[in-house]
Amino acid sequence: MTNSSQRWWQTTWGLVLAGGLIMGIALGVRHVQGMFLLPIIMDRGWTRESFGLAMAVQNLTWGLAQPVTGMLADRFGSWKVMVGGLLLYGIGLIAMTHATTVQMFIWTGGICIGIAQSGTTFGVVYGALSRMVPPARRSWALGVAGAIGGIGQFLLVPTAQAMLSGMGWRSALLWFGIVALVLLPMGLPFQDRKPVMAEEDAAQPRLLPALREAFAHRGFWLLNLGFLACGFQLAFIASHLPAYLIDKGLQPRDGMAALAIIALSNVAGIYVFGLLGARYTRKYLLAMIYLLRTATMALFVLLPLTSPGLYLFAAAMGFMWLGTVPLTNGIVSQIFGVRYLATLFGFVFFGHQLGSFLGVWLGGAVFEATHSYDLVWLCAMALGVVAAALHWPIDDRELVRAAPGLAMR
Repeated sequence: MTNSSQRWWQTTWGLVLAGGLIMGIALGVRHVQGMFLLPIIMDRGWTRESFGLAMAVQNLTWGLAQPVTGMLADRFGSWKVMVGGLLLYGIGLIAMTHATTVQMFIWTGGICIGIAQSGTTFGVVYGALSRMVPPARRSWALGVAGAIGGIGQFLLVPTAQAMLSGMGWRSALLWFGIVALVLLPMGLPFQDRKPVMAEEDAAQPRLLPALREAFAHRGFWLLNLGFLACGFQLAFIASHLPAYLIDKGLQPRDGMAALAIIALSNVAGIYVFGLLGARYTRKYLLAMIYLLRTATMALFVLLPLTSPGLYLFAAAMGFMWLGTVPLTNGIVSQIFGVRYLATLFGFVFFGHQLGSFLGVWLGGAVFEATHSYDLVWLCAMALGVVAAALHWPIDDRELVRAAPGLAMR
């Protein structure tokens, strides 16, 4: 991306900025979902389990759709998938304001938004950047794009709180939908249908042999299973932390501040881990993240809950929030190359979203059954330990192919 005749949005910085803005709105709206839980269920007369089910369906739909949108991006170009995802995101958010039943809420906020997220987040954006950015700057580009997306998450937290207080949840969702539609041009620079491939990808097999190759690789499944813990932890905290804090006697502003701190710390964390992934073994970094998350959650649950303690917890969790994504994406590209990265990461990401489904849904279901989130916290911690153990033995060496589509480790 060094041609002097290129327009600014075709440069590496332009692509990174565009990708970061797309992820900023997509992940930002997802990040503040927990702030809408109590306003929506109080207005509609629903239960936390009902809201949790809709958000769980959203996460599962995202996971199921991600391999498909990845294939579409690899086959027809990432810009088409990103533009379509932003369009669907805007429509889904606006439609959520008209959902008067749980079933309608599941269709709009669950299925529609879930599909939209698959076209506007890591799988497609990181895949496009990995193809269009020179290999030497790939880790940097993913880290910076993720950091820009994290800034979007941070900004949406106080924005959502102000909108909820000043105009209500319907107007807040409406405006978020409009912003998604305004960002449609940000997908246009990702013209990667015929990318200039790195030399190491010249011998890549076609899609079906590439999928068989990946599914036969033990590390591919370990990544998928380990990513489940990440999805469980993040989705549970983002969706249920504000309500959990109110149950414990804190104020709504504490939940808003915690989510804001998580998003701000995530900006630094995702950038730092993106850079570390270029220098150190990614699978060991991932194992470290999962163990540190587990320790952080254990201290948060065991120690007395205070506002300063909450903010320290949010800062620590935020720093490790999405640092797993560029590292996991990097391992996939490191082993299999970048030709079908969006597709292959989409399958790995399904594990993440299966965990997200369980984290959001079990959060609501367990609370309704026990009037406590304690069991879910314990499950999140146990999964963190398991994920660390799963990542350690991954064989992350590059596949050596004797001929396109034939050689496998």
